[in-house]
Amino acid sequence: MTNSIEEILGADALFVIGANITENHPVIGTNVKQAVKKNGAKLIVADPRRIELANYADVFLQIKPGTNIALLNGMMHVIIQKGLQDKTYIKERTENYEELVRLVKEYTPERVGKICGVYADDIIKAATIYGEAEKAGIYYTMGITQHTTGTHGVMSVSNLALLCGNIGKESAGVNPLRGQNNVQGACDMGALPSDFPGYQKVFKEEVAEKFEKAWNTPLSRKVGLTVSEMLSAAEKGNIKFMYIMGENPMVSDPDINHVRKSLNNLECLVVQDIFFTETCEMADVVLPATSFAEKDGTFTNTERRIQRVRKAIKPVGDCKPDWKILMDIMNLLGYNRKYLEPSEIMDEIASLTPSYGGIEYRRLENSMGIQWPCPHKKHEGTKYLHKDVIARGKGLFMPAEQVDSAEMPDKEYPFVFMTGRILYHYHTRTMTGRVEGLNQKAPSSYVEINEINANKMGIVDGEIVKLTSRRGEVEVAAKVTDTIDEDVLFMPFHFAEAAANYLTNTALDPIAKIPELKVAAVKMEKIQVG
Repeated sequence: MTNSIEEILGADALFVIGANITENHPVIGTNVKQAVKKNGAKLIVADPRRIELANYADVFLQIKPGTNIALLNGMMHVIIQKGLQDKTYIKERTENYEELVRLVKEYTPERVGKICGVYADDIIKAATIYGEAEKAGIYYTMGITQHTTGTHGVMSVSNLALLCGNIGKESAGVNPLRGQNNVQGACDMGALPSDFPGYQKVFKEEVAEKFEKAWNTPLSRKVGLTVSEMLSAAEKGNIKFMYIMGENPMVSDPDINHVRKSLNNLECLVVQDIFFTETCEMADVVLPATSFAEKDGTFTNTERRIQRVRKAIKPVGDCKPDWKILMDIMNLLGYNRKYLEPSEIMDEIASLTPSYGGIEYRRLENSMGIQWPCPHKKHEGTKYLHKDVIARGKGLFMPAEQVDSAEMPDKEYPFVFMTGRILYHYHTRTMTGRVEGLNQKAPSSYVEINEINANKMGIVDGEIVKLTSRRGEVEVAAKVTDTIDEDVLFMPFHFAEAAANYLTNTALDPIAKIPELKVAAVKMEKIQVG
């Protein structure tokens, strides 16, 4: 997030797109509701499903899956036509504006309304609310990113924020919400194929030399593979060994049949996790790790806040903290660096990572955490980014055309299939699936079906139906609803039984290599009894 969670309460307008935040980020969802109900903020919500937050919205845009870019371009068209753009900000702090104007000129509200399946007047209203607001924040999640055009979707969000001067401003910004407690921290620490910690690029010679000197070992300058690319390489036999930590691709990744084939093709699979998962079942070696309550360390949350985690109980059984497991393996492989405490690791991070330069456990002990960038020990942290100057110098407009999803519905597969999360379960239920109360609330998977489709096909609520895509099939209970449009289906991806990801598409965004989990083409059939 460029901005902070607390800043939501100071916004004049909030634009939530591709994010079911009341279910997936309930603390942030509560802040949004409070900003609207108590502080009078205007709210725009765009989503293919009528999510709960739509009930609080001044404008709800129930767009067709995969049409985010068209909607954003249409809103920018209206803002420019009405003269609501921040001309001074654009002149002083951005570049490539003329190219944006040229592209969005073609995205009239009428044209965009047809693409997205919404009213042109609602697009105009949403654009006007955003354009007229002094402080407007955009909040999105994987409804924007998990498309073959996901990178261009993010760029389009950035374009809209730049157009109205909402980057580098309090209670505004571009705010991707992280789906798990330390996703931000993992990325910060180099869990990306092109990065050392702090987003320092592996292919930059001066960066690589710095880490080589600190770690006293030669390092590759070659950019690695993403998860999706690794699985494809494993299927082809180009990767022989895989080490999976805290991830369960046998439920969470697209086209599970492909995942199974890829993992089976490995010569050795090691899985490190806190519980025995579906992926552990395929492993040659399973390494039991401690949960958050059994170890000391830090998490970095969605607003870049680095917070202390303190051990509450002794590790159960033979499990060890992740850092100890990795250190033991590292030492066995011949690298003899040893750490006595996680605080020593943080000190090393601070010495090599400019954005974490001022972080040490002593400063975190009696605080609510510190938000990076925090370059030195006396720095208080950064509430919001790009205040005085945008990090790259000037904000770059990156206009993008609307492009269809990789797989569109046709006669054989007439339904658009989407996946997502629900309130009561977390990711692949590795943890929540072991909680009796949560399983009572949400015991099994289901597929949401529009009432019109259900009536046409004679499907009643709770009936088992079969869904089939070009990659696999599942049998699942029907949930007849009016919250999704006709010819659109939605399934939560949490459940290993009737797993949604047997159906999803492995087609990748060519830039970020993110698979298109949010749109696939499927057919639906009643299961004939007897």
